[in-house]
Parts: sequence; structure tokens; C-alpha cells
Amino acid sequence: MTKQISNTKRITTSAILIATALVLDFISRIIPGMPQGGSITLASLVPILVISYCYGWKWGVFSALVFGILKAILSRNFAWMPEPTFWSFTTVALLDYIVAFGVIGLADLFRKPFKNESFGYAFSCVVVMFLRFLCHFASGIIIWYPFAEAAGFDNRWLFSAIYNGSYMLPEAIISSVVVVILMRYVKKGFNENERR
Repeated sequence: MTKQISNTKRITTSAILIATALVLDFISRIIPGMPQGGSITLASLVPILVISYCYGWKWGVFSALVFGILKAILSRNFAWMPEPTFWSFTTVALLDYIVAFGVIGLADLFRKPFKNESFGYAFSCVVVMFLRFLCHFASGIIIWYPFAEAAGFDNRWLFSAIYNGSYMLPEAIISSVVVVILMRYVKKGFNENERR
């Protein structure tokens, strides 16, 4: 397979998987979105994880950043910001979308040390979901803290941990199970020479 064909296949496959992730995010929500954003889906980030596992973490991060930017563009969360300023807009865009989803692309980096592939997929999925949680957690403390008081919380850190953990923990468990099962079959369709 020539390099040009390989690159074309990689771009096309990644575009399809990013689009699949966006569609899954919109149609597979188990519960309606949380009041200030966030939801449990039926493994909507698995297509992004597949990109990382099949094409390497660098390509995975690039694809995940594209996904995060598209999510930010399609989001309505910016309208709910307590104090809409350039600073808060930028912080939400970075922490809740671009960086939060960009870290999902690192999955293959955390999978590599393990000889047991299934464990590697599950472990790496949990790690990147935890990194995503940390981004949302920080955003909750910095930007969304007025909602903590409205919910009856005196501690914004506790509120952010509970709020973001309530949907991120189930999302991590669902995604880990699905990716372990799915990668047994997906891996066969990718030529190792296509990976970077």
C-alpha cells in the first residue's frame, strides 16, 4: 500500500469515526444532559479511542482535538455561563471541550506498556477518562462554581467532583467494556503498516 493511499485511508477512516462519535453523542444519551453540561452516553467516545489504538496516540490526539472543537461549536453550554466574559468563554472552550476531549486521543500511549491487550485497552480508557474528568473538574471550580451555591453546596470542589463524577464514572465503565469487546474485531481490519 503506497503512502498516499495509506494517508487517504487514515484521514477518511478518522473522519468517519469522528462523525460517528458526534452522532452517538447526540442520539445515545442514556439520560438527558446534565443542567450545566455533561451526559452519560452509550460509549460515544469509543470511535475516538479506536482511532488512537489503530493509528497511534499522535494521530489520536489530533482526531480528538477535532472532535472537541466540533463539540464546542455545536454546544449550547456557552449560553449558560454564569459570567460570560472572554476569559470564561476561553476557559470553558479549553477545559470542557478542546483539552477535555483531546486527552482521549492519548489512549494508545497508556495501552502500550501492557502485554495483556484487553487489560491495556480497559486501563488506558479509564486513564484518559480520568484525565477528561480532571478537565471538567477544574472548569467546575473555576467557571461553574455559582451553580454549587444554587445546588446547596458550600464547597465548590465537592460540588464539581460530585457533578462531574456522576456522569464520568458510568461513561468510563461503559466505554471500557465496549472498547475491550470491540477492539478484538476492529484491530483485524487495520494494517499495522498504517500505524505511526
